Amino acid sequence: MDFSKLMEQAQKMQKDLSEMEEELSETIYIGKCGNNEVIVRINGRYEMQEIEIADELMTLENKEMLQDMILIAQNNAVENASNDRESRLGAATAGIQIPGL
Repeated sequence: MDFSKLMEQAQKMQKDLSEMEEELSETIYIGKCGNNEVIVRINGRYEMQEIEIADELMTLENKEMLQDMILIAQNNAVENASNDRESRLGAATAGIQIPGL
């Protein structure tokens, strides 16, 4: 077993994962609800960046519906970010080969 090669591979993977984490944290993910009446944008750290609300929803009568739509759009954006993170990090670690295992 070549430990120096294994350490080199581990260091490269750590660097690649660190770069990917940075890229993911800067990526903007979109969540939508309705017919694009509510759109939420979050970054890869799951921090909300922007909310767009269609003008026709901006009435007092629509308050509860609008609150629900914002929650749905936010959850959709988080799901999109989580799926992308899982997909990218899974692909990055899929090729790891540890000798003897």
